[in-house]
Amino acid sequence: MDFSDAQWRKSSRSGGGGDGNCVEVAFVSEVVAVRDSKEPDGPALVFPAESWRRFLTTLNGR
Repeated sequence: MDFSDAQWRKSSRSGGGGDGNCVEVAFVSEVVAVRDSKEPDGPALVFPAESWRRFLTTLNGR
């Protein structure tokens, strides 16, 4: 997939400690891409949008 026009957002849970442990997400069409912010040109994991919603729901305990 081509993510060259994707708008990546850094996780609000990444903190600002400068340790570099951050993830970024991009919502593209019907998928959600996740990448390591230290390697923006590296690979991204891609999930169906519904799977991402279920993950967040589980993460938030709902």
